[in-house]
Amino acid sequence: MWVGWIEFDILLGDVHSLKEKRHIVRPLVAELRRHTEGSVAETGLQDLHRRTAIAVAVVSGDPAHVRHVLDRAEGIVLEHPEITLLSARRRLHSSDD
Repeated sequence: MWVGWIEFDILLGDVHSLKEKRHIVRPLVAELRRHTEGSVAETGLQDLHRRTAIAVAVVSGDPAHVRHVLDRAEGIVLEHPEITLLSARRRLHSSDD
């Protein structure tokens, strides 16, 4: 079994409130769920209105599939011009580790 995750540190564009932040973050999380079929959540920086951390996790029997899903997730985040991806950290672990 292989478990992989990627966490994005994101700077939001012209956002002035937590309410405006939610209008960007919720659709992004929903899109990541639809297109990766992974587990997706906002994992940090919830109290800051211009920053967020979003993570995607996936489990598979094939490490290549895990990498493909994580690459797809990163591509989706990069396609959004209203946000700036500050960093993406990823890990891949085997159940034999």
